[in-house]
Amino acid sequence: MRILCVHAHFDDYEFVAAGTFEMWRRKHGPAFRSRVIVCTDGRSGHHERTRADTARIRLAEQESSARRGGFEFQLLRKPDGRPFEEACRILTNDLLAALWQAIREFEPDYLFCPPMPFDPLAGVHPDHITVADAVRRVAYMINVPHAFLTEYPVADETRSRPIRTPVILNTYDGYMAGENVFDLVVDVEAAFDLVAETSWCHQSQIREWLPWVGRHDLAPPGSLDEWKTSLRKRFDRQQGELGLSAGRACEAFAVTAWGVVPTLAKLREDLPNLVSDPDRDQRLANRLRRWGAG
Repeated sequence: MRILCVHAHFDDYEFVAAGTFEMWRRKHGPAFRSRVIVCTDGRSGHHERTRADTARIRLAEQESSARRGGFEFQLLRKPDGRPFEEACRILTNDLLAALWQAIREFEPDYLFCPPMPFDPLAGVHPDHITVADAVRRVAYMINVPHAFLTEYPVADETRSRPIRTPVILNTYDGYMAGENVFDLVVDVEAAFDLVAETSWCHQSQIREWLPWVGRHDLAPPGSLDEWKTSLRKRFDRQQGELGLSAGRACEAFAVTAWGVVPTLAKLREDLPNLVSDPDRDQRLANRLRRWGAG
């Protein structure tokens, strides 16, 4: 089992999928691989540090989180080897090509990425929707071996290996308040401490940048225990927005038709700790059948 999270920034993954990845790891053990791809260099997200210092610090924080969380980390790079600058507000061919190459190289069973907003009144983070749009656009081309040969040439164009196309799930996005939809809920309470510890690695974010921005109702936490209290409130607030009960940490995802369309039975078999709801499950099963699942 291989699962991949593609997101815009250092620390995005920890707030939307880290608990699910950990529960998945516990389910599969040594047969499991997880990777997180970050699509920007992080240099713009600070109010006091230089861009160069910010990029260096944020990269080190993400590497620390990966070691603590037991997942592979990859900073997405352009075909020429340079990272993508923050913010990647414009969808470019280089971004599509780099994602195509990275997804084909890892060949995940499941791919997690941000959602696309449909309501023009919804709030957005430009980097998040650029990454979401890029994944959606490149999804069909994952098993098209000649899609980006200009950027990634091969020696012999007549020999190609088929590449598995993953199931693609959208994560929750806190910047799209009121517009988030979901089909699947994973109970990650057992992984709450690990989520707290991996996100605590991002000190320049949770103790400096996010409190300064002032959009996250966050006072600078002075310790890991204080951060756990803030993180618990964050989970409860997110679940309240989605109409879910508070008190246990959960992560929510929407199933797309961007990649392979799974059956509900397949999702139940693969995903760990799913919280069942008969009405929600029936709506999802009906939609997947309309999309041709199975």
